[in-house]
Amino acid sequence: MAKGGQTPPGPGSEEMRAAWARKDAGDVVGARREAERILASRPSPVDEDEARALLRATSTPPSLYRFAALAAVIFVVLLLLALTRYA
Repeated sequence: MAKGGQTPPGPGSEEMRAAWARKDAGDVVGARREAERILASRPSPVDEDEARALLRATSTPPSLYRFAALAAVIFVVLLLLALTRYA
C-alpha cells in the first residue's frame, strides 16, 4: 500500500511502465517503439490494453494532416498568383 504522498504503481508490467515513462519524458518515438515491441511479443491482456492506449495517445490527429494539406494548397495558389502577376 502506498504511503501518504506516494502514488501506487499503475497496472501492467515493468516494460509498459517504462514505455509510459519515456512518453512522459518527451521521447514519443521511443515510447511508440516500446509499445509496438510489447504488442508483438504476445503480452498479457493488461499490457496489450496499455500498449494500445499508449499508441492512441501518441498518434498524430488526422485534422493536423488536413490543416497541412490546406496550407500547402493555399501556398501553391499564392505562388501561382505571384508568378502570373510578375512573369
